[in-house]
Amino acid sequence: MGGAPAASAGGRCERPPLLPRVAGTQGGGMLGKGVVGGGGGTKAPKPSFVSYVRPEEIHTNEKEATEKEVTLHLLPGEQLLCEASTVLKCVQEDSCQRGIYGRLVCTDFKIAFLGDDESALDNDETQFKNKVIGENDITLHCVDQIYGVFDEKKKTLFGQLKKYPEKLVIHCKDLRVFHFCLRYTKEEEVKRIVSGIIHHTQAPKLLKRLFLFSYATAARNSPATDPKKHAVMFDTLQDWCRELERTKGNMKYKAVSVNEGYKVCERLPAYFVVPAALLEEDIVFFQGRGIPIWCWSCHNGCALLKMSALPKEQDDGVLQIQKNFSDRIYKTVHRPPYETAKTEDLSSNFLSLQEIQMAYSKFKQLFLIDNSTEFWDTDIKWFSLLESSSWLDIIRRCLKKAVEIIECLEAQNMNVLLLEDNASDLCCLVSSLAQVMMDPHCRTIFGFQSLVQKEWIMGGHCFLDRCNHLRQSDKEEAPVFLLFLDCVWQLVHQHPPAFEFTETYLTVLSDSLYIPIFSTFFFNSPHQKDTNVGRESQDSQSKPLNLLTVWDWSVQFEPKAQTLFTNPLYVEKPKLEKVQRKGTHFKHQRQLSLPLTQSKSSPKRGFFREETDHLIKNLLGKRISKLINSSEELQDGFREFYDGWHSRPPSYQGLLLPRLEGPEIKVWAQRYLRWIPEAQILGGGGVATMSKLLEMMEEVQRLQEKVEVRHHSQEALQAEAASPPRTSGRLSSLFPFALLQRHSSKPVLPTSGWKALGDEDDLAKREDEFVDLGDV
Repeated sequence: MGGAPAASAGGRCERPPLLPRVAGTQGGGMLGKGVVGGGGGTKAPKPSFVSYVRPEEIHTNEKEATEKEVTLHLLPGEQLLCEASTVLKCVQEDSCQRGIYGRLVCTDFKIAFLGDDESALDNDETQFKNKVIGENDITLHCVDQIYGVFDEKKKTLFGQLKKYPEKLVIHCKDLRVFHFCLRYTKEEEVKRIVSGIIHHTQAPKLLKRLFLFSYATAARNSPATDPKKHAVMFDTLQDWCRELERTKGNMKYKAVSVNEGYKVCERLPAYFVVPAALLEEDIVFFQGRGIPIWCWSCHNGCALLKMSALPKEQDDGVLQIQKNFSDRIYKTVHRPPYETAKTEDLSSNFLSLQEIQMAYSKFKQLFLIDNSTEFWDTDIKWFSLLESSSWLDIIRRCLKKAVEIIECLEAQNMNVLLLEDNASDLCCLVSSLAQVMMDPHCRTIFGFQSLVQKEWIMGGHCFLDRCNHLRQSDKEEAPVFLLFLDCVWQLVHQHPPAFEFTETYLTVLSDSLYIPIFSTFFFNSPHQKDTNVGRESQDSQSKPLNLLTVWDWSVQFEPKAQTLFTNPLYVEKPKLEKVQRKGTHFKHQRQLSLPLTQSKSSPKRGFFREETDHLIKNLLGKRISKLINSSEELQDGFREFYDGWHSRPPSYQGLLLPRLEGPEIKVWAQRYLRWIPEAQILGGGGVATMSKLLEMMEEVQRLQEKVEVRHHSQEALQAEAASPPRTSGRLSSLFPFALLQRHSSKPVLPTSGWKALGDEDDLAKREDEFVDLGDV
């Protein structure tokens, strides 16, 4: 680090004679920050007050420091493993060592930093506080990469270290970045804390050694909550029968219990739904493979099904048996002219898990920002980096595939059979997206949680492998469920009134993937869960493990914080709308973002309207053309179905289709940008609009209450009128995760290249440098 003393043989810097401490506020609830050494990059603002504290005073005033230390709160079954004192948690502001002192601890559940100033947070900033994970807590499963800084060079840390860093940088899977300066920590403590963090976050684990089991064992005697209050769990035959009745699918399909006790297949749930004409011996024949499993029934009687592929064989005799079996099974869902089916092979004609993992690995690096300088350096080439990741294009392909499935079900009246090797990854993704678009029940909180239980948990999605919770193999890792949540966010963003839940709900759900006190996302199958929780235990005196479900949000958040999960503008029931007079055109929200699209596509004109300004075409056209497929690629039937729906006003309690054009597929700002202060809009953004709408709704409700009580008590009415209405505070656009944090004084539009601007062609070449990040 620039201006720092030379490193010793142990890789850590000697202490300087004086340690400046600066009084000031840098946001995020951190007061009285410490400043150590100097740094390159942008020069930090000059502090208004500096007092000098000798380094030895840090260690001699042990009693005073102990009184200020924040108590470490341990969950049931949580154990402290190692800790280090006099650690500086740095603010990500260029290379300046500005932050707060405290203890860095590592338990078998989390890494936690205990600073001196956490009590300074006011009530407004703690209203969305997570009761399990604090602001400075990182669960061990949430750690993505660990870096060490040696003489200003950042290197990845793994295994046994011969030299220990002067600074520890932790990148989290929820995209937080933590910087811990160890320069003033005792060398023995540095070795213990760094080695402990590396070992407990990167070493391969056994399933039974997860903190999930320690917590469940310690909380065995705690009162258990009923998970069915929050979602249909689909762990009983009755749950499947009721779902069949709800979707009117019980005429053609039946719930079976042939796999009860997992006698047939450990990959399938104990209960599931198959075509009524299917015999039970057919299910047993290939251990559940090659069998159409029911997902959902459309209003016209067509159904969405999924099927795992039969084992690959080389023997001709076995191949003939498989072919005869497949032909016979296929006739249970394909009986023309009465019933037809289309098979969609997702293993060969769609994405691969490697594509998804590679794209997300590139994409997430755009948001793991170490300092302000790095943010502005990458912002200049934002669109190029975003395009090269291909993440948004993968999202668009997933949504497009779901719309293709819907077109077959809705317009062509065909059954759709999704085929995949294990039917537990892309089948879960595509079938869930189709149901969210077609079934308004799945757009409620209860319905969405039930959908995840049915398609992902009971569908056997390998959360343990895909999230790499055990750190046993990176080859199986792929963020398929996160991709699903991102696709759902696109729908929520494009059609907000159609969803009961908000983007905050989706963001918190994505964070819960890495909290190992909930069993929801920490098993590969229902069989693995039932086998490891000890349900078959012969010890009748011991109670079963009390495994929590993530759907009980009261474990993480207070009721006031949970209100942010519910959309106040949700349209529950369709309302009769007056027929518009001829010649009037309602401009829907989906038409308001630039560049504008035509209400009806013209395959020969390209993407922009003819009247779109020529300058904007040059500026954005080249980039956007690479993000979308041309209209010629879409089949005529699909294009007619897609354009026909978008030409009509949307019915929020009916079929819902996304916009697939490039500019409509956006970055999920709340999740990916929430920890980057430079990306915030203080007092603006969608949160400010929503806050004003809520204030208006509350005012209307107060007026209604006044009218109701008017004939009862005139005095009470006057007293009530005297109370002033609630006024919203100055919120960040990334509320509730990013409160009024520091923000850079640099302009949103970099000015470095303005002088070099020439004609329009020159401007088009520089589109990445001058397009605002918020427009994506």
